[in-house]
Amino acid sequence: MTSWVGLSAAEIAAAVREKRATPREVVAEHLARIERLDGRIGAFRTVRAEAALAEADEVAARPDLDGLPLAGVPVAVKDNLAVRGESTRLGSAATPDTPAADDHVTVARLRAAGAVVVGLTNVPELCVFGTTEGVHGTARNPWDTSRTAGGSSGGSAAAVAAGMVPIALGNDGMGSLRIPAANCGLVTIKPGHGVVPAGIGNGDWFGMSENGPLATTVRDARLMLAVLADSEVARGAVDTVRTIAVSVRSPLAGVAVSRPYAGAVREAAQVLAGAGHRVLRADPPYPMSLGVTAVRHWTAGTAVDAVGLDPRRLTRRTRVHAAVGRRFVDGVRTGAGRERLRERLEPFFAEHDVLLTPALARRSPRAVPWHERGWMRNVLANSAYSPMTPPWNLTGWPAMAVPFGTLPSGAPCAVQLVGRPGSEAALLDLAEQIERSRPWRRTTDPELG
Repeated sequence: MTSWVGLSAAEIAAAVREKRATPREVVAEHLARIERLDGRIGAFRTVRAEAALAEADEVAARPDLDGLPLAGVPVAVKDNLAVRGESTRLGSAATPDTPAADDHVTVARLRAAGAVVVGLTNVPELCVFGTTEGVHGTARNPWDTSRTAGGSSGGSAAAVAAGMVPIALGNDGMGSLRIPAANCGLVTIKPGHGVVPAGIGNGDWFGMSENGPLATTVRDARLMLAVLADSEVARGAVDTVRTIAVSVRSPLAGVAVSRPYAGAVREAAQVLAGAGHRVLRADPPYPMSLGVTAVRHWTAGTAVDAVGLDPRRLTRRTRVHAAVGRRFVDGVRTGAGRERLRERLEPFFAEHDVLLTPALARRSPRAVPWHERGWMRNVLANSAYSPMTPPWNLTGWPAMAVPFGTLPSGAPCAVQLVGRPGSEAALLDLAEQIERSRPWRRTTDPELG
């Protein structure tokens, strides 16, 4: 008997379209894995077992089944995007437990493509931090359950890495796709601004937040991105040569990149050079003020999202984050700081097609109750391990996390690829070349190791 757990979304969809599997069989097997593993992982805030099986039967009865790109594929959705009939809690006790009347547009597109939503995944409160824990649970890295899965799409990443779903939907406002993907050994792409509909929170963190896929293969990431964007993500010509800048410098002053992540970048550069690309050492001209700019935008986004919520029901770190951000909202809203950063970095990307960097500076923090700890302690912990991602939300340009090698603990390591606007297909092409040369172990079972 074929096991559908551990197969890619593309493989599952092909089996369903060819009648080698039914959507119910596929969904039921993944639900059984969720039931077995999620008590240890904490990926899901809620699991839609009965509803998912009913939806699987509806997919099976669709007359267009043989043309559905995600036919019968189980998918998890980050708990800041509306799923019809389910509440959207954003990791908080302050949000209403009211079922959504309609799907978010990205969820609707996944369902239209044949995917089945099996549950909503855990996030840190209001999706603020790079660790995922709070009143609804703690999302752990399936490769090392003593460590956080990352955030804020931590539950979605943990679900995919543990094989509980083959793909998941998340979003990224300061690294919230790339951070957990890097921790959990997954492929993700934060698309450039406007490629995928956003509609995240109260204003998408001033246009910095983007929805995107979490997957175990580049093919699945490309497939899911095409569905979310409602547009084909074409491959480039096989012989396209890119000019790739390689940098291990942290964008944030005073934050150093650890040896495993720096080493992964250097090895990935060798892989891409071996594939025929022009690879050279070059650091982007990050301004010294980048850290201040990032904090202003990060906190101001939370200040806007917290409007209308009872502050007494928010955790202390979230209340402080929002309070700090309120003084910056008007200045951030003008977009002047982001435009200055783009103008500073555009000449660098005129000379280089793609930037290759570490995805993180060091391994993720321990999976402890960070939501019970002070605001400054959270900010420092986040900044120390994930300084590489925020610049590309500020610019609005596409960026990927791609698994590459392992850390001394045995957990995955990862690199980041960044491109100019419109370069999503080029980034995916390069990631595919890395995958072919240095394939990674795609999922893990935390009970078996």
